[in-house]
Amino acid sequence: MTRTGGALLVVGDVVTDVVARHRTPLAPATDTAADIRTLPGGAGANAACWAARAGGPEVRMLGRVGTDAVAWHDRALRRAGVRPLLVPDPQAPTATVIALVDGSAERTFLTDSGAALRLSPADWSPALLDGVARLHLSGYLFFAATSRETACRALRDAREAGVAVSVDPASAGFLAELGADRFLAAAEGAETLLPNADEAASLTGRAEPGAAAELSRRFPLVVVTLGAAGALVAEGGTVTARVAAPRARPVDSTGAGDAFTGAFLAARLAGADAAEAAGAGCRAGAEAVATVGGRPPAGRGDD
Repeated sequence: MTRTGGALLVVGDVVTDVVARHRTPLAPATDTAADIRTLPGGAGANAACWAARAGGPEVRMLGRVGTDAVAWHDRALRRAGVRPLLVPDPQAPTATVIALVDGSAERTFLTDSGAALRLSPADWSPALLDGVARLHLSGYLFFAATSRETACRALRDAREAGVAVSVDPASAGFLAELGADRFLAAAEGAETLLPNADEAASLTGRAEPGAAAELSRRFPLVVVTLGAAGALVAEGGTVTARVAAPRARPVDSTGAGDAFTGAFLAARLAGADAAEAAGAGCRAGAEAVATVGGRPPAGRGDD
């Protein structure tokens, strides 16, 4: 049960996104015209910004960034209404993602995790949970040994403190590399799992709605996002709700799932039930696909 009235603490990735929107197919060995922008991003940081956009409790963001861009990311988070808890890394650059967005708004990522997956147990303290009602862990943390240890420690400390924990599996590709069993074992104890359909399939080997139902036998609440088709809510081995998504004119699908996560968590902290919170998430996701980049259109700090 989510406690209300406290802060949301997001632990995860803070990333510099290079978004390249190309209207024609990529032309190998030559030039392809594109609109290119450099924007703040990262699944964890994006979710934190969308949660702050939804209003309600304080939102905090713990992540590790290179000294090359710490001031820029700090400023961007503050402008979005998020309290940054950024750890400067003098040895690794800030994580960078090149997002190739085609004419249908579908995106393909090239990812250099940089400092993001160097978040270490030394960067974590149970004191970070003071005043926190919910902890959210970006799944990217689970894909490297050091950050996975940090995520597991944060999850354990949160459970001991009676703080609900949610996990976003983050990447079907990285899940396939790590292995479903290893990810599920590391995320054990989380109260909510928030995969998209591809991630749910990677974790179970099943399509929807079977994947959501199966995962909800391991996690009390599972919400699977389905893009334009909305979301499924599953509890106790059964799909309990199907939530429709508003129509949207897609421009860039980067960060749509993060927008869903942020709005969903903010709604839960405000006392919404799972289906109501999923509706809030779907509305935020529809807004996200209509703008470039993974953050809310206001307060991105992309100057």
